[in-house]
Amino acid sequence: MKECFLCGKNGAGDPLEKHHAFGGALRKKSEKYGLYVYLCGDKCHRNGPKAAHVCRETADMIRRWAQETVMREQGWDTERFIREFGKNYL
Repeated sequence: MKECFLCGKNGAGDPLEKHHAFGGALRKKSEKYGLYVYLCGDKCHRNGPKAAHVCRETADMIRRWAQETVMREQGWDTERFIREFGKNYL
C-alpha cells in the first residue's frame, strides 16, 4: 500500500500524488530508475510549508534519497551520477 514519503499517511484525506525527484528534462530518467515518491497532494506535494514544490530543503532531501537509491541499485559512483543527473546532492 502506498503512503506519503514525508508524513506516512495513506492519502485518504489528501490523495497521494507521484513526485519525481528530478523533474523537467530529467523526468523520464526519474521514471526509468524509479526515482519518485508519493506525497499527500495538497499538504506535502504542492502547498504546505514543507511541501516538495515549496520547500527547497524538502526537495533536496528527496533528491538525496534518490541519488543514494540509484547509486546503490545501479552500482554507480558519484561521478556516474553526476554524468546522468548533472549535480551531486549528497
